[in-house]
Amino acid sequence: MNTPAPDPVDVPIRDESIRLGQFLKLANLVESGADAKPVIAGGQVSVNGEVETRRGRQLVHGDVVTLGRQSSRVADEASYDDGLPW
Repeated sequence: MNTPAPDPVDVPIRDESIRLGQFLKLANLVESGADAKPVIAGGQVSVNGEVETRRGRQLVHGDVVTLGRQSSRVADEASYDDGLPW
């Protein structure tokens, strides 16, 4: 039985863009930046549904990164400031 992949988790970033290798670590899709290199080079990562092998690929708000059955969406940090107690 095939279960559908879960919806992507929003991961806020500070700037307008972020490199793919950095985002994989920020989104906890890999343990370290060193772990990002082989999974990207091995074609295990997709961006917006297409395999991406460039670690330096610039991601922008709304891009969805998938590794295995986990997906994360690049989100705008400003949209997460509302309602915070600090």
